[in-house]
Amino acid sequence: MKRHLATVLLSASTLILPATLWAADPAAGAAGWTKEYPQADGSAPRSCVTCHGRDLTQPGRQANTGKVIEPMAPSVNPQRLTDPAKIDKWLTRNCRWTLGRECTADEKADFIAYIKTQ
Repeated sequence: MKRHLATVLLSASTLILPATLWAADPAAGAAGWTKEYPQADGSAPRSCVTCHGRDLTQPGRQANTGKVIEPMAPSVNPQRLTDPAKIDKWLTRNCRWTLGRECTADEKADFIAYIKTQ
């Protein structure tokens, strides 16, 4: 249920946000984006930057597979943050892989707020 609180819906250029996102902090999202999280298996620490990079207007590359990741910035990739199911899927998957756990609703909201500023 909590993870659904961070779902973003875009409709006709009007942002409809759950209450959690009203208090979202882009600065906290940026800090979380670059923070390195230790891995339980002893592998190198990871951050969102590991795959997506620091410049969200540029493509990233998945660390394990080498697969290109389209830019996260809605300013250059208007399809970002438009599909609630994809947002939920990727935040769940990427938080588990990077942080070693699911992100809280606040963390998800902060990441989304940060990405929207790019």
